[in-house]
Amino acid sequence: MSSTHYMDLLMQNSPWNLILFMAIPVILAETIAITELLIPLLSQRAGLTKKVNRVSGVLAGIAFIGIILYLVPTVVLPLASNGEFRTWVDAVAIFSYLLAGIPMILLALLNLKLLFKHAEPKKRNVIRISLLAAFLVLSHIAMIFGMVDPSIAGYQPTKQSVEMNHSHHHSHGDIQQDFLQQGHSMHDHSHHH
Repeated sequence: MSSTHYMDLLMQNSPWNLILFMAIPVILAETIAITELLIPLLSQRAGLTKKVNRVSGVLAGIAFIGIILYLVPTVVLPLASNGEFRTWVDAVAIFSYLLAGIPMILLALLNLKLLFKHAEPKKRNVIRISLLAAFLVLSHIAMIFGMVDPSIAGYQPTKQSVEMNHSHHHSHGDIQQDFLQQGHSMHDHSHHH
């Protein structure tokens, strides 16, 4: 069975990649979602809940800025420039994950009153809930497609990538090194022909 680069990314450097790329953003998003549901119920006594909601929203935005700034140059650009996406399944998983960061960043700006600062509270609430919904939909698309075996969409692992995958599970090496090595070995391979 082969896996998407999304899945490889989460499994490498265990448990740190899983914590940074999955646990932290998901915990913050769940906190935002839960507090968003509690605020109308608590009405007058929602002070702390609102604060937790706002802080989680800002932290989630900051987390995604970091994630996007790291993943685009180290993972997405090398894969795209070398045509190494493992079919459209792999591309959907990675791009929907990165796109999920955009509503979170916008939510952080909304919470910092840098966006729609003159909108009335009801409109701001609608925008906040829409951004949260967009994040949840995109992140779930990323998770679902990320767990799919790309061979169902016609992906054929080369002998080299099978060996690479094999070594990933033993070494848990740094993802950037692995992608760079894979790029170089493919480059060398094409020179020999």
